[in-house]
Amino acid sequence: PFSEDYRVIEVNARLSRSSALASKATGYPLAFVAAKLGLGYGLFELKNSVTKTTSAFFEPALDYIVCKIPRWDLNKFDGVSNQIGSSMKSVGEVMSIGKTFEEAIQKGLRMIGQGMHGFVGNKDIPVTDIKDMLVNPTDMRIFIIAQAFKEGLSVDEIYDLSKIDKWFLVKLRNIFNHKNELQKYNSIDELPEQLLRETKQLGFTDFQIARFVLKSKSENIDDDILKVRNYRKSKGVVPVVKQIDTLAAEYPAVTNYLYLTYSGIENDIDFINDEKSVVVLGSGAYRIGSSVEFDWCGVNALNTIKKENYRSIMINYNPETVSTDYDICDRLYFDELTLERVLDIVEFENPKGVIVSTGGQIPNNLAMRLHKSDVNILGTSPKSIDRAENRHKFSQMLDDLKIDQPRWKELTSTKEIQNFIDEVGYPVLVRPSYVLSGAAMNVVSNESELEHFLQLAAEVSKQYPVVVSEFIENAKEIEIDAVADKGEVVLYAINEHIEFAGVHSGDATMVFPPQKIYFETVRRIKAISRKIAAELNISGPFNIQFLAKDNDVKVIECNLRASRSLPFVSKVLKVNFIELATDIMLGANYTKPNKSLFELEYIGIKAPQFSFSRLSKADPILGVDMSSTGEVGCIGEDYYDALLKSMLSVGYKIPNKNILLSTGPVQSKAELLESCKLLIENDYNLFATRGTHKFLEENNIKAQILYWPDEKQSPNTLEYLKKRKIDLVINIPKNLSKTELDNDYSIRRSAIDFNIPLLTNSRLAQAFINAFCRKDLADISIKHWNEH
Repeated sequence: PFSEDYRVIEVNARLSRSSALASKATGYPLAFVAAKLGLGYGLFELKNSVTKTTSAFFEPALDYIVCKIPRWDLNKFDGVSNQIGSSMKSVGEVMSIGKTFEEAIQKGLRMIGQGMHGFVGNKDIPVTDIKDMLVNPTDMRIFIIAQAFKEGLSVDEIYDLSKIDKWFLVKLRNIFNHKNELQKYNSIDELPEQLLRETKQLGFTDFQIARFVLKSKSENIDDDILKVRNYRKSKGVVPVVKQIDTLAAEYPAVTNYLYLTYSGIENDIDFINDEKSVVVLGSGAYRIGSSVEFDWCGVNALNTIKKENYRSIMINYNPETVSTDYDICDRLYFDELTLERVLDIVEFENPKGVIVSTGGQIPNNLAMRLHKSDVNILGTSPKSIDRAENRHKFSQMLDDLKIDQPRWKELTSTKEIQNFIDEVGYPVLVRPSYVLSGAAMNVVSNESELEHFLQLAAEVSKQYPVVVSEFIENAKEIEIDAVADKGEVVLYAINEHIEFAGVHSGDATMVFPPQKIYFETVRRIKAISRKIAAELNISGPFNIQFLAKDNDVKVIECNLRASRSLPFVSKVLKVNFIELATDIMLGANYTKPNKSLFELEYIGIKAPQFSFSRLSKADPILGVDMSSTGEVGCIGEDYYDALLKSMLSVGYKIPNKNILLSTGPVQSKAELLESCKLLIENDYNLFATRGTHKFLEENNIKAQILYWPDEKQSPNTLEYLKKRKIDLVINIPKNLSKTELDNDYSIRRSAIDFNIPLLTNSRLAQAFINAFCRKDLADISIKHWNEH
């Protein structure tokens, strides 16, 4: 600031998002202290729960620096600008701790989990106008600054464009200059010990050193990382463990809140090395696809470890989680979930083993690399994890076990893709391995869509193959969450999706126990799951996704870890899957559950929560890439009770009178025919776009026509939506001409912008209509969880 002129923007007389961060950053538990003050205690009467020796009547002193960095997933949404401004768009955050700003910022940039290795050492970002990107902030702004340094811009020039304080820019320039210094060397043995130590103090990883000094390519990077690690350790350049004690080490403190740094001489704690501790790897930053569900799994694993009289150790860096509360485990390492950092902690702690199956995909991806470094992975063998994760190995295993799967091929040219599609027919699921503009995966229904999609895929070649799978239309998606012990399934829960396959499992509305699948389908799913569990010798949690059509069951994928739906089925079934799985992984005694999922007298439904209203211009349409940012779970006396509760919980309202239908494909029109009759019987007014109106009239269902947004005729769909004359919009997308797609998009986006409930899936629309026509708010059961 250039003056002492200040403005107050707003005051919130409550705890906020930053309160949680401040508590985690300082170790001073603001919410706990605020609650005690509310009960009438004075600050001087409260004990500091970190030090256990001083009172809470003090201001925390820090001898470290904390960086909080948001995580954005904007490339998951079509049409969303990646510019950031006064409206929040991030879906998660990380918190990094270091002794220097350079160390903390580099740690934090790795933690956000978007393939970045720090401030430097990343792939170049395609930039058209670097100055414009410095003026207009985007989610990639900090990496644009690194690019600007590379292109020769000075600190002053970047300051003039970005108005970021020069203190920060000078610190970032230090990192950039140090990278240039490292690049002068070509062998790790040439690196002076002092330079190596300074490198680590500035937050550089062994990966970055391997890239700058050994000029490593991605193929052999793991070997080179270990080369750097071994050389570094031989020179005594190793991290030390420091405590967060709220007192900047002024008083002796008893605290288990820890981080690692290279700016220190000795460890603040002693290590017992009796192999009576267990390390749990956390889930990292919340993002689309990995959220609080995995934190629930991690915390329950920690509780079970304590119950079995082991010391529990958590490694995680997300300040929003329960697992990063220092009183939830015996030792909390608020640090990175990378191979390098986990190996450091394992070498210090010498634990019985590491649990990788409760934190989602980040720990799962580390399993094989930790195994190769002789770390004991508890539960399922990393080799089995690799067999399930590797598409080729898993497919071969299914063939050997004579288990059906959708046909697929990894193809390296447009001609090969065309030949495969000729064989299986449209639609197909296309997954390119290298993409521009974030088009990760798509269902392609015809030639022109394929052409359009392959243009988004940057290239198709031997280096960047495209995986094409047959897409089975109108197939049910069913999942099994289970726990096995040495290949024997000891607990399972089967749940079904209301939507047909083609909607990502994280965006699907999930029903447990299943209500609408054949008994024979259930029998086959159990048999296949037992075969796979035995073949992979699973010990711990696992999840398998199936496609089912007319009792024909195919396996989509298998994850040898806790899934997103595990907390939901645990709570509905009232059996803690993670507790049982952790007992099995620890080799402890356990009682085999005998609860059958068919004995439940109630139903649970898990529904997704979307944030389209915060993402202007995003098309609120569901597909094979996940876009929900949260979820709810509701229990009801019957299917419609549970469904209505779950839909109301994620923000839908029972419509008052007017419903707009634009139902796309003929099949969707036919599927919704009975629902439309039910709406008329219940005195709802139906409005419809041209094709749907014609179909309803032909079937003797009265509806008023509303013209498409681009037709300048009245009554117009947009006019009705803007005036909020519509209470519910049912818009089923249709893969047809661009005009129709644009019109559909206008209707969907207007519904979101004017806060009108929107349904884009015919199966969910049918279920919701049935629910609110059969029950109203007065009919919804309200019971305590224990009463079910």
